[in-house]
Amino acid sequence: MPFCEVASPQNAAADAKLNAGIKIFYRTYGRGPTKVLLIIGLAGTHDSWGPQIQGLTGTVIPNDDQRAAAADCSDNEAGYSGSGIEVCAFDNRGMGRSSIPTKKSEYTTRTMAKDAIALMDHLGWRESHVFGHSMGAMIACKLAAMVPSRILSLALLNVTGGGFECLPRLDRQTISIAVRFLRAKTPAQRAAVDLDTHYSKGYLEEYVGSKTRREILYQEYVKGISVTGMQSNHGFEGQVNACWTHKMTRMEIELIRSAGFLVSVIHGRHDVIAQIYYARRLAEKLHPVAKMVDLPGGHLVSHERTEEVNKALMELIKATEAKTDPHDWTNLPAKSSGWIVTRISLVRTSTGEGRSVSFMCSVFEKLHLFLLYLFGLFTLPFENARRAFRTIKPARVGHAITDLEVDFESEESASIVFATLAVDKELQPEKVKRQMSVSNCKLSVHFEAVEARFLRASYSALLDALTLATKTIEEFGNGLEL
Repeated sequence: MPFCEVASPQNAAADAKLNAGIKIFYRTYGRGPTKVLLIIGLAGTHDSWGPQIQGLTGTVIPNDDQRAAAADCSDNEAGYSGSGIEVCAFDNRGMGRSSIPTKKSEYTTRTMAKDAIALMDHLGWRESHVFGHSMGAMIACKLAAMVPSRILSLALLNVTGGGFECLPRLDRQTISIAVRFLRAKTPAQRAAVDLDTHYSKGYLEEYVGSKTRREILYQEYVKGISVTGMQSNHGFEGQVNACWTHKMTRMEIELIRSAGFLVSVIHGRHDVIAQIYYARRLAEKLHPVAKMVDLPGGHLVSHERTEEVNKALMELIKATEAKTDPHDWTNLPAKSSGWIVTRISLVRTSTGEGRSVSFMCSVFEKLHLFLLYLFGLFTLPFENARRAFRTIKPARVGHAITDLEVDFESEESASIVFATLAVDKELQPEKVKRQMSVSNCKLSVHFEAVEARFLRASYSALLDALTLATKTIEEFGNGLEL
């Protein structure tokens, strides 16, 4: 099986420990001088690029397969010109057959972009077109900013800017999906959730013969998940961390914009995970080198609208080869003075009173906590949560030790909160220890910290998460079908 050792003599000494023993599983398809690197998103494997691999190379049989080698020999004997496309798709760290580090700190989009660079070096690719989907598009952005001279073109499918932009649109559908995702323990349960996450409702309800697409895809998903296995907790938490901590700075955006290669931002307008607003905003920041391709599809628009997506990718490759001028490529309006400058200006005018900046930071912190706890806390009945807040009892704060007790008046509700909080570990376990237990409908949490400031941060984070969950329940809880 083809693997790439990330650690290499070319890597900086600072990365040696981070990449020690990390192997990336990859597959190549097709032959030719045009190289395309495909970077998949969270919880996806290289196989997820199947429709694009087929569309770009005309085959889904990997080059390391003996049958593909035999086919290539036949092509060469028939006068194969070598003017085709070679594609490489791989499993990101934390998923599939690639290594699964156990620390969250080993998952960032920058680190994963270095994995991709190591793979390009391993393949001997000096340059390539880089296409990324979702988290893979975030990684592709980092990659393009880190080594712009090695990028021929950049395609970003269903991308956001990371951080709070990863938060889905809050409505009954996404909340229901979140609860079902949390409860999914088998391939069958996970497949049902993934369908509603990946595709638009209209597409799933279309009939193909006597069956709906939902029925057909469900069987395929169950089979696929059964073969690859459910993603490990370390891999999932790590990749979520990579998405949440992702951020493209103004300098990185400018590096991409001024590098000279063309960019295509492709998005499904019915995506419930990555909101199209953020993709369009990123495309506008990259003007004039970026084109926005808005398609009627969901998060996995590459599968739902395969023909249109493949056409857009081929147009990008051909425009690059034809050295198309960016102003002839873009379909976006001329760049304005920029939202970044406006935002900075607003913050500066507010700092005199010292309230606006503090409020913005507080909101972003709460959004982070909301993301971490969304998959469980809002399942609590609102009235129970309201009563629970009236019975919160902090105790003996002193010497960086404290206890928290919350009475939910329901053993089930307390257990749900316990299970949800247990998934998210302390970010600094060597500085803060948290022990939890459930008894008599009450959730008890014991904190110990090396310093009072760490204790305050952990204690406050827990209260903020409960507050956000309660507000969500208040707005969406009544009549919610799970």
